[in-house]
This record gives sequence, structure tokens and C-alpha cells, in this order.
Amino acid sequence: MRRLFRGFYRWVIVILAVIVVAFAAQKFVGDKTVEPHLVSSEPVAVIGSGSEAVAVADDGTVLTWLTLPEDVNLPQLPLSSAPKGPRVEGSVLEQVRVLAAAPPALRRYVAGSHFGESGVDVELTSGIELIFGSAGDAGRKWRAAAAVLADPSITALDYVNLLAPGRPTVGGSGHTLPPVE
Repeated sequence: MRRLFRGFYRWVIVILAVIVVAFAAQKFVGDKTVEPHLVSSEPVAVIGSGSEAVAVADDGTVLTWLTLPEDVNLPQLPLSSAPKGPRVEGSVLEQVRVLAAAPPALRRYVAGSHFGESGVDVELTSGIELIFGSAGDAGRKWRAAAAVLADPSITALDYVNLLAPGRPTVGGSGHTLPPVE
């Protein structure tokens, strides 16, 4: 009988030890359940052209796994080939952030971007240049650009300076505006 109690006692100690370890693990780790979530990687720009073209997502991730259809109409970034890392950086990332903020109604009129003296410049398919500067407040700058482009008193221009989105300035008369929809 004594042997039976000793075996039972050992099992009780093992069970209590497992409970203590489980409690301690929960205390130190906490409730760290892993939840799967899908990150959307919608392309907003392209690097290169033809079969060598690589899309770039709104966060700068280079979407090497995404096969682009031939009729895709994404703005061109000023790189001849994709960077070695998983993301674009520096001035190209600034350009991606500006392009990602473009309103859907204007996206098809965006030809590409470059980084000029004042920062990010976006070129429309009509040749009009939108001067953004930094990617900060890009949504507000795009709304200001849309308001200028929709102004019926303006029929042609060369650039829209959006450095101060509350007071955009325009200049030139060499390029026609995109059609209003």
C-alpha cells in the first residue's frame, strides 16, 4: 500500500510541476496568440519596363512575385532595375508615398515621378508637372492639385506647385489639362 501511495504522490508532484510551469510560461509570455492577417500589397508604381517591369507597393515593398499584365498603367519610377533589398528607400520611397496617395480619378493620368531640387515631382501624361516637395501631407496636396486641374478658368499650364497645399500656384500654358470626369 505504501508503494501505491508513493507512486500516486510522484504523479501528483509531476502534475503540479506541469501546472506551475504552464502558469509561469503564461505569466512571462502573456497571451501572445498569433493571428494570421493578410497584408494587401496593391501596386502603385513600376520599376523598369516590359517583361522586366517590377511593381512597387504603397509601403515601398518591391513586389517581385507579382506578374504584371502587359496593359498595366502604373506610374514609372526613375530606376532602371529593382533594388537588391525588399524595399525601395530614400527619395524613391518618398516618390512611392506620393504616388500611393493619388486619388483614383487622377491615377490614370500619372505618368511617373522623379526627385528634383524641391523634392518629389510628379509628371502627368499631358506633361504637366506637379511639384510636391516632401511626401508629407500628400493627400492634401493631391486634393489641391485636383482642385486646380478641375478649375474651369484654367485651360492649360506647365506646373502646379503644391509645396503649400493651401495656396497652390500654377505657371505656364504649354500643356492641356486632363479631361474632367
